[in-house]
Amino acid sequence: MTADLGHGFVVPAPAVVSLPVVGRAARFPVRRIYCVGRNYLAHIREMKEAEDERDPPFFFQKPRDAIVPDGATVAYPADTDDYQFEIELMVAIGAPARNVPVAEADSVIFGYGVCLDMTRRDRQRECGAKRLPWERGKAFDASAPCGAVYPKGTGGNPAKGAITLAVNGVETQRGDLDQLIWNVPEIVSNLSASYQLEPGDIIMTGTPAGVGPVRPGDVIIGAVEGFGRLTLTIGAPEA
Repeated sequence: MTADLGHGFVVPAPAVVSLPVVGRAARFPVRRIYCVGRNYLAHIREMKEAEDERDPPFFFQKPRDAIVPDGATVAYPADTDDYQFEIELMVAIGAPARNVPVAEADSVIFGYGVCLDMTRRDRQRECGAKRLPWERGKAFDASAPCGAVYPKGTGGNPAKGAITLAVNGVETQRGDLDQLIWNVPEIVSNLSASYQLEPGDIIMTGTPAGVGPVRPGDVIIGAVEGFGRLTLTIGAPEA
């Protein structure tokens, strides 16, 4: 038998993971992190995946405890020699959704923000070549830096606006939200056909072209017009 550590659990319960909400003291609790793969045409082409340009969106997940806040320093991760950034628009879900039509998808969205899909690119490519899931390349510790959530109607326009990223002051990524192959309502609708979406879910919607590697000491600043910016510093390699 195992001992009861109190509160009805046999091991310590995981901490609640949450994000700040602009203009509010209360925070946004995170339930799941969904990510959209290959959702900007130029990024598909730079990754040499042009044959998939018009495929329906596909999704993978990151663990919620992979979230790190704006301004954090994260260790250069183990198990990679090619640690890369991807700037993305974040969508925060505020109501249950299952098989929601595109025309109604906006009604289940709480807000938007900026996020980074940090990637062990060498591991991702190896998994892809072997037709294995991407988790080793995508779902590792501290792989989901996220900024504050802007409640719907308080920030920019999720259908149009600049999305950019700079490393050490040099811009490497620039696109526009109107370049999304699958826009936000289409993403929410498509995702809800396969999963029961719940309040607290967030969706990373894909990255424009210009992804690349970072090294210890680099400072990343990502921004989405109207939805703030996110700063991340790359620390020394994990011990």
